[in-house]
Amino acid sequence: MGGQKKSWMHRHVTDPFVRQAQKDGYRSRAAYKLEEIVRKDGLLRRGALVVDLGAAPGSWSQWLSKHIGPAGKVVAIDLLPVAPIANVHFVQADFTSDSGRRAVEELLAGARADLVLSDMAPNLSGIASADQARVADLAEMAIEFAQSHLKPEGALLVKVFQGEHFQSLRSQMLATFKTAAVRKPQASRAESAETYFLGRGLRSLESGRKD
Repeated sequence: MGGQKKSWMHRHVTDPFVRQAQKDGYRSRAAYKLEEIVRKDGLLRRGALVVDLGAAPGSWSQWLSKHIGPAGKVVAIDLLPVAPIANVHFVQADFTSDSGRRAVEELLAGARADLVLSDMAPNLSGIASADQARVADLAEMAIEFAQSHLKPEGALLVKVFQGEHFQSLRSQMLATFKTAAVRKPQASRAESAETYFLGRGLRSLESGRKD
């Protein structure tokens, strides 16, 4: 176990994204996952309304705050605390609970989001099948939330794991959005099962799977 810890620490301190995050003042290297996808796909405009599900420690919200400008707004939620960030309205709550989702809805105040982000993940058990199932459940909740709270032309970026639930989640994304792409940013470690679905253009609830 000691050897594994030393190996992780060495990889962490020599990771170029970790070093860049420290230089740029981000709370984690995850900021660069979001940056790559947003820039590649043109997902953000100044003044945007963004929802950040699973926000702790706050690096995605930090990056968003810099790029939406003072007229923009980020609504963020996590079980863990997030230190204050400009233009970020944070609630510490469980998004999987009714009260957590209501808290996010109250912060949206009836407005629909331009972009919904979900980097939610459970505490991993190390049992691949169980972890994949739990991540899939969180992804499904994010998709359902986006259906109700995104603008028609909006986008959802949601973390998923490669595994037995991957194709069923992809089908759900295609049923919900006009396009659904897979994104694996460079800052996502190659050995990780983590990847992201990007859905754009909500289908109407009545249209079903096909236009």
